[in-house]
Amino acid sequence: MKWIKKNHGGEPTSNRSYKRAIFIGRYQPYHWGHIELIQQKLNEGIGVVIMVRDIDPDEKNPFTTQQTVSMIETYHNSKGDNVVVMVIPDIESVNYGRGVGYEVNEFTPPDNIGFISATKIRDSIKTGDDSWKDMVDASIQTDVETYLIGNE
Repeated sequence: MKWIKKNHGGEPTSNRSYKRAIFIGRYQPYHWGHIELIQQKLNEGIGVVIMVRDIDPDEKNPFTTQQTVSMIETYHNSKGDNVVVMVIPDIESVNYGRGVGYEVNEFTPPDNIGFISATKIRDSIKTGDDSWKDMVDASIQTDVETYLIGNE
């Protein structure tokens, strides 16, 4: 199924080969929904910068920033993807002006991806339900489980 893309910004400038798409998130944990979203740009031959918000762990965000970065890098390194991961301070908003020379895209996932949620994954692990493994790539499942149990 196809993702629906809506551009809320402008058109990119001409030096497209040097540009990257950015994605900002908490990724608690990194799952197929995140991966498939990011794949939308990778499939266009556009490199990606994944910006992980530097937040303190809590009930809804049980992974440390470094654990989150490690999971994301493990997955994309195993695939050889053109992805850079960086930590940014926590944010209040994302803002832009008109005519900025880049797109601001909203992607709506197809139903087979839209049901995935980090909350469902965390709750499934806590209750011993292995269905969460269908929502997380095998390359990072051990890390997700180890980090989550170790952070409790």
